[in-house]
Amino acid sequence: MRERRRRLVGLVTSDKMDKTVVVTVERQYRHALYGKVVRSAKKYMAHDEDNACHAGDRVQIVETRPYSRRKRWAVEQILERAA
Repeated sequence: MRERRRRLVGLVTSDKMDKTVVVTVERQYRHALYGKVVRSAKKYMAHDEDNACHAGDRVQIVETRPYSRRKRWAVEQILERAA
């Protein structure tokens, strides 16, 4: 069976909580009427079991079961460490 969970790539903006990071995912799309390229960002709270992520890291998050009221994503892998 094919994997159906969504995966997103974003930047860790906050790691101040225990086992939780805030990941900002940016996307670009073309405006339906005016055709201009619009950039928008959304923040996701993701579960980080080992507290391995730090602010500035580029991570891949995966959709998962609800961990809490606002946390429905988990860090799958760290793609790039902060400089």
